[in-house]
Amino acid sequence: MAGALVGGSFLSAFLQVLFDRMASREFVDFFKGQKLNDELLMKLKITMRSINRLLDDAEEKQITNRDVQMWLDDLKDAVYEADDLLDEIAYEGLRSEIEPAPQTNNIAMWRNFLSSRSPFNKRIVKMKEKLNKILGRLNDLVEQKDVLGLGENIGEKPSLHKTPTTSLVDESGVFGRNNDQKAIVKMLLSDDAHGRSLGVIPIVGMCGVGKTTLSQLVYNNSRVQEWFDLKTWVCVSEEFGVCKITKDIIKEFGSKYCDTKTQNQLHLELKEKLMGKRFLLVLDDVWNAKYDDWDILLTPLKFGAQGSKIIVTTQNERVASVLSTVPPYHLKGLTDDDCWCLFEKHAFDDGDSSAHPGLEGIGRKIVRKCKGLPLAVKSLAGLLRSKRDVEEWEKILRSNLWDLQNINILPALRLSYHYLPAHLKRCFSYCSIFPKDYEFRKEEMVRLWMAEGFLIQLNGNQKMKEVGGEYFNDLVSRSFFQQSSSHPSCFVMHDLMNGLAKFVAGEFCYTLDDANGLKLAKKTRHLSYVRAKHGNLKKFEGTYETQFLRTFLLVEQSWELDHNESEAMHDLLPTLKRLRVLSLSQYSYVQELPDSIGNLKHLRYLNLFQASLKNLPRIIHAMYNLQTLILRECNDLVELPDSIGNLKHLQYLDLFGTSIRKLPNFVIGLCHLETLILCQCKDLTELPTNMGSLINLHHLDIRETNLQEMPLQMGNLKYLRIL
Repeated sequence: MAGALVGGSFLSAFLQVLFDRMASREFVDFFKGQKLNDELLMKLKITMRSINRLLDDAEEKQITNRDVQMWLDDLKDAVYEADDLLDEIAYEGLRSEIEPAPQTNNIAMWRNFLSSRSPFNKRIVKMKEKLNKILGRLNDLVEQKDVLGLGENIGEKPSLHKTPTTSLVDESGVFGRNNDQKAIVKMLLSDDAHGRSLGVIPIVGMCGVGKTTLSQLVYNNSRVQEWFDLKTWVCVSEEFGVCKITKDIIKEFGSKYCDTKTQNQLHLELKEKLMGKRFLLVLDDVWNAKYDDWDILLTPLKFGAQGSKIIVTTQNERVASVLSTVPPYHLKGLTDDDCWCLFEKHAFDDGDSSAHPGLEGIGRKIVRKCKGLPLAVKSLAGLLRSKRDVEEWEKILRSNLWDLQNINILPALRLSYHYLPAHLKRCFSYCSIFPKDYEFRKEEMVRLWMAEGFLIQLNGNQKMKEVGGEYFNDLVSRSFFQQSSSHPSCFVMHDLMNGLAKFVAGEFCYTLDDANGLKLAKKTRHLSYVRAKHGNLKKFEGTYETQFLRTFLLVEQSWELDHNESEAMHDLLPTLKRLRVLSLSQYSYVQELPDSIGNLKHLRYLNLFQASLKNLPRIIHAMYNLQTLILRECNDLVELPDSIGNLKHLQYLDLFGTSIRKLPNFVIGLCHLETLILCQCKDLTELPTNMGSLINLHHLDIRETNLQEMPLQMGNLKYLRIL
C-alpha cells in the first residue's frame, strides 16, 4: 500500500538500474571470465534486495525523522559507489570484446600482450577489494534498520496531507480571476456539442496556482446557482477510490447511513437522487485516476439531466485526458499587480499598505519571487503579517524560500514530489543542477538522463530515447516542467519547482556560480558551473571532492573562457575519472584535448560545442560507453580519427557547421548510431560508401552540404525516419 501511495522510493529506481547492469551479458561474461567471486556478487544482490524492501518506509519516515534522512543520504552515497564499480566492471567486459587477445602462436607477441595486461590484472584485484568494501558498507547500513525503526513496506501514510478543501470562498480575497471565472461559467452553461448528457471540465495547473479557488468562485457564481438543481463538492486527493467518492457525493446530498452500504446500494441510491436533475459536481485535487474506475464512478451520474457537469481540478494533464469531455482549461499564474493586491490583503490590516510606505517596495520584490503563484503569495504575506521591521522584510527577500519553515506552499509542493513514480523522482531532482530560468529542450534533457543511467527499459523493443521522451512528457503533464513563453520549443521550471528540486537533491546536486561559491561536498555527484564574467576553473584545482563527480556541466554564458581556464581544464580532466556527462560548451580557447580524456571510461555524454578543436585525440576510441558526441560549430575541425568506429554505443553525433571534408570509413562500427547531423558541413563532398551499415540510423541531416551524390547502400537504412 505504501508503494502505491508514494509512487516508490527515489532509490528503488536506482537499484533497478544496478540489477539490470548485473544481469547484462557483458557483465556476466566478464565476471566469469576473470574468475571474480560469484559469491561476492550474490551477496551484493541479496543485500541490495534487503535495502530495496526498506526504501518505501524510509522515504516516508525521513519527512519527520532527520536520522532516517541522513541514513538515506549515506545509502544513496554507497549506492553511487556500487554503481561506479559495477560500471567499471561492465566497461572492462566491453573492452575485452572490442580488444580481443591476439590470435597468434608467436611467443614474443603473447609475452608483450600479457605484460600489457599487467595493469589490467592489478585493476581486477582492486575491483575485488572495492566490492568487499562496498558490500561491508551496505551491510552496515542494513543493520541500522532496527535502531531507526525501519520495516519492509510498513510505512504510514505521508505526513504531508493537505487540509481537505470545501466549496466556501471569500471572494474579497481573490484577485485576477474574473476572466477565468467567466470562461468556466460559459462552459458550464453551454450544451455539450456532442450531445452528451454529462460534461467533464478539467482545470489543470501547477500546485498553488489557484485551481481550487477558481472552482470555488464558479461553484458560488449566481448564474451557476440558478442553472443547476443540485450541486456537490468532493475533495478527492490521494487515492481515487470509487466507493469513497460515491459515499462522499451521497453524504453531500444529506444521506446519513451510507457507510455500511454495498457498492450496488450506493449506486442505486445515487441514481435515485440524480434522476432527471441537472447537477454540478466538483472533484477537487485529483492526483490519479484509472479509466476503468472513472467509468464505474460515472455509471449512476449519467442518470442526471442533460446539461449536468463535472469540474475536475488536477496538476496532472494525463488525469485530465482520462476524465475530460472537453479540452482542459490550463490555469496560468497571476500578474505581479494582482499578486501584490493579494499580498497587501493578507500582510496588512484592512489590506492597506499606505501606513507602512517603507515596506511596499520590499513587498513587491518579495511578491515577484513567487512567480504568479497565489498560494506562495498568501503564505509569505501571512508570515510577514506580524512583522513591521524593514530588516525582517529584507531578510525574507534575501532568503531562499526553502529555508522558511512556516510557508504553506512548501509542504504542498513536496507532496507533489512525494507522489511521483520512483523513476521520475531521479530525473526531476537531477534538474536541480540547472540555474533558475534556464531554458532546456526535451531532446537535450533526454540525452542527459540517458547518459546518467536514469532510464529504465521495460521491454527490449523500446528505444532509450523513447523511454526518456515518455518520462519528460510525464513531468510536463504533472506541471513540473512548463513550456517557455519566450521560446515555445523550450521548457523551464518554475522558481519554486527549481527550489523543490534543489531541496530533494540535497548535497548530491550543486550549481556553482558567483553567488554561492565552491562548497562541494563529498556526496556531490552532479555539478553545473555557471561561469560569470570573472569566473575561473582554477578554483577546482586540488579539490578532493571533484573526483566523485558524475556530471560537469558548463552552462552556456555570453562570456568566453580565457586562456588560464583552458590550462585549468587540462589539469582538471585527469581527476574527473567517474564522469558520465562532460559539457564544455563554448570552451572556445581549447585547440586540443589531452590524452587523459581516454581515461573517462564511464563517460556517456561529451559536448564540445564551439571548441577550437582541429582534431580529436586517437585515444577517444577507449571511451567505449560514449552515447552522445556534440562537436557542433567546431569550425576548425577538419577530420575525425578512424578509431571513432570503436564507439559502438554512440547514438548521437552532431557535426553541424564543422569543416569536415570527408568522413572516415568508420561507420561500419557505429551499429547503434541513430542521429547523424552533418548540416552546414560545407566542405563535405561525399559520404562513406558503407553508409548502409548504419542499420539503426533514424535521422540524417545533410542540409547545406556540398554532397554530389548519395551512396548506393542508402536503401539499407530501413529505420530512417528523417532525411
